[in-house]
Amino acid sequence: MKCFKIEKLSVETNRNVILRDINLHIHNGEITALVGPNGAGKSTFFKALIGDIPYKGKFIYHNSLMPHRKPKIGYVPQKMEIDSSSPISVLDLLSASVTKIPVWVTHTKKVKLSVYKFLSIVKAEHLAEKRLGDLSGGELQRVLLALALNPLPDLLLLDEPFSAVDQTNLEGFYSLVENLVREYDFAAIIVSHDLFLAAKYARTMIFLNHSIQSVGTPEQVFADEKFCQTFPQGIRAEV
Repeated sequence: MKCFKIEKLSVETNRNVILRDINLHIHNGEITALVGPNGAGKSTFFKALIGDIPYKGKFIYHNSLMPHRKPKIGYVPQKMEIDSSSPISVLDLLSASVTKIPVWVTHTKKVKLSVYKFLSIVKAEHLAEKRLGDLSGGELQRVLLALALNPLPDLLLLDEPFSAVDQTNLEGFYSLVENLVREYDFAAIIVSHDLFLAAKYARTMIFLNHSIQSVGTPEQVFADEKFCQTFPQGIRAEV
C-alpha cells in the first residue's frame, strides 16, 4: 500500500499567504487533477512538494513494503527555456541525467540503451538524435516527461505539461500518462487548462484557490458552489 499524505501545508512569502492549510491524500495508480484560477497557488504547491521553496506542515509518504524509503518525485515544468543555437541533442540531455557526465563525453552503449528505454516509454525514441532547439513544443514535453521518469518516480508532478501541445495530440498525452500511471503504479498530479480532459482522465480532482475549496470526483467538484462561481461557463472554461 503506497500513498502520500499532505497535512496542514502552508506557504507564505513576504507576509503574503500563498497556500493555507492544505490537507490531501494522494493514492498510487491514479491521476489527480489540480485545478483553480490563475494565481491560485498551483505552481507554488508543486514547488513546495519538490523542495524548491520552504513550507510549513507535513508531506508524508507511506510505503508498507519499504516504510523508511524516501519517495522519488518526478517533475515536468510548464516549459523549459532552450537555446535554439545549442548543439545539445535529446540523447545528450538524457545521458547527462543518467551518468552525471558532461554531454561532450562519448555515450557508452549502456547509457544509450538506458536513454532509449525511457524515450520509448513516452514513444519518443525517434527524437534521440534531434537537437533540443529543433524540437516542437509537444516533442519537448515528451522529452521532459522521459526525463522525469528516470528514475521511475513514486509521485509524478506535471505543471500544465500540455500547454505547448496542439489540440490534436492533447488527448494522446493524457492517455499516455494514464497508461504510465497504471503500468508503473505511481501517483500523478496534473495541473491542466482543459477541464474536460482532466475530468475524463482523473479519478480525483482538487479545486485549489490558496486553500482547498473542494476535493472529490470531477463530477462532485464541478457541482460545488465555489467551483461554479469561479468557472460559471462550466468545464470548457480555461483554468
